[in-house]
Amino acid sequence: MIKDIKGLHHITSMALDARQNNAFFTDTLGLRRVKKTVNFDDPNVYHLYYGDQAGTPGSVMTYFPFPDVMRGRPGVGEVSETQFAVPKGSLSFWQDRLSAKGAGNLHTDTAFGAARLLFNGPDGEGFALIETENDGRKAWNGAGIDASVGIRGFTGAKFRLHDAAATSELLGFMGYQRAETDGDVTRFIIPGGNGADTIDLEVLPKTPFARQGAGSVHHIAFAVENRAKQLEVRKALMDTGYQVTPVIDRDYFWAIYFRTPGGVLFEIATNEPGFDRDEDTAHLGEVLKLPARYEPYRDQIEAGLTPLAA
Repeated sequence: MIKDIKGLHHITSMALDARQNNAFFTDTLGLRRVKKTVNFDDPNVYHLYYGDQAGTPGSVMTYFPFPDVMRGRPGVGEVSETQFAVPKGSLSFWQDRLSAKGAGNLHTDTAFGAARLLFNGPDGEGFALIETENDGRKAWNGAGIDASVGIRGFTGAKFRLHDAAATSELLGFMGYQRAETDGDVTRFIIPGGNGADTIDLEVLPKTPFARQGAGSVHHIAFAVENRAKQLEVRKALMDTGYQVTPVIDRDYFWAIYFRTPGGVLFEIATNEPGFDRDEDTAHLGEVLKLPARYEPYRDQIEAGLTPLAA
């Protein structure tokens, strides 16, 4: 069993409009834009990162805004819900704020004993704010949102699957433990994790497969401390039969990827070197940062990207 995964590192989704996406996360949700860069495989598209003050692993939501991508179609074989932690008693604040900002499909429920506020992002993606106690992580107090009610980071994510058996086995191999079941949803948790340490598996055997597009999660990344731990995890996964990519340098972390039995793309990402490797923490996300191979084309790339608000 792998013992080096501590929870989530980041979740990456797709969007249609970069300016709308930036406004939603920095204004409506009050997160900090911690990096403004480009898709390393398609430098004509932004890669935008939002999180807490430092972009701490377990707090970072990232997006590829593709202006011509089709809308995603929800279904099985995908991450269906990204879950954020907010303080106990803060849901009334968030319900008022999200209602005033026009968030779609806004409603409350209770799952695994916790009060939740569910809503859709600009591209129809599913989010939940979950009241949590004793979460020592600090919120970024952006957009006038007081830190006492601000988002602390992820609690975890929910997958929709036809069958959960193989994914349950994989999560167990990755160090997750089965915690409890609530209706059709089974929760797995990393003991002693980083706060972003739960995965919920919802079984929907008759639901069609999802089609990726705007509003879909592209991949979900799990955190390991460093490159040495990552190589150990890679070897363990390959020894178990998974087809894992070589290590890829993403400038702010190193990444490996593999496709899970349920269809979800997993990444294992390192906590090192972090988002301050090329910017001072006080000025994260303010200017466009490019991988070294694209620097000679900066003027051309910047000319093709939609300007974002501060």
